[in-house]
Amino acid sequence: MSTATPSPEPAMLPDPNSKRRRGGRYSWWAPYVFIGPFVILFLVFTVYPLLYSVIMAMQYNDGPKSAAFVGLTNFKRVLSDPVFWRAMKNTFLFAAASIFIKLPCSLGLALLLNREDIRARGFWRLIFFSPVLVGLAFVAVLFSLIFEKNTGLLNVMLESGTQWLNGYLPFIGVWDIEFPWLQEWVLTAIIIASFWMYVGFNMVYFLAALQSVSKELLEAAEVDGAGPWHRFLNVTVPAILPVGMFVVLLSFLGSMQLFELPYLLLGPGGGPQGRGLTVVMYLYENGFNAGNLGYASAVGWILAVILFGFAMVQKFLAGKDDI
Repeated sequence: MSTATPSPEPAMLPDPNSKRRRGGRYSWWAPYVFIGPFVILFLVFTVYPLLYSVIMAMQYNDGPKSAAFVGLTNFKRVLSDPVFWRAMKNTFLFAAASIFIKLPCSLGLALLLNREDIRARGFWRLIFFSPVLVGLAFVAVLFSLIFEKNTGLLNVMLESGTQWLNGYLPFIGVWDIEFPWLQEWVLTAIIIASFWMYVGFNMVYFLAALQSVSKELLEAAEVDGAGPWHRFLNVTVPAILPVGMFVVLLSFLGSMQLFELPYLLLGPGGGPQGRGLTVVMYLYENGFNAGNLGYASAVGWILAVILFGFAMVQKFLAGKDDI
């Protein structure tokens, strides 16, 4: 009588839940340990101040320890204050100059330095970008010297240039070397200083966008007889449009939050008759100098609504959800 050889038992497959069981009841909270610090910091330093600023915007403060609920009175006072509208006008003029003057110049520099026949392109890119590397305090001191009445570089250059032109064109007058830039053309002086500092910064964005333009499409358009202008409008512009929209948004947001440069150049109040006063300077004057933090919070929320509205309008005009 023969005995059958028993068949080997099949290999036991590992249980996918065994590690979870071995980990016990403590393994479920391990991910929360890692995200916990971020959540705590986000709640303490972002969510709580944001919610508390809404409460403060409906209070009247006479110093940090006294508060009285006033509802929407702060918002009504802000919108009826002519100084606020002067600050808003100055800020919008600066934003318009940033978008319609600074950005086209940045794009022009990017197109120029993107050409392969330009020698030492890396050097010139560094030269135009380098002003953004210095601090705003340094820029303010530098341009306060440039805009000096008698010895300022700008007045000296304009006087010398107009004197030279006057020898050939007598009807051109000579520039007044004592012209007070920081008293008369306050906003123009701020725009010039900001132009020097940020035109190279925006140029870098456009340079990065130009690197992604298809050379095959440009060559095909050239073969089809398209000139440089038509190639720029029909090939280059559509390719860099998403980056251009982003730079426009970035410039507008930065312009609406302008504070350090005019404050350091002009001091509190924004110069004579508030000609250089911006919205954030107005907020600072009322919140920290006057001590009415509730009024300043109302100004901040009005500014936030304006920025949010501009972002939504730009997103609608762009027609893309990823911009």
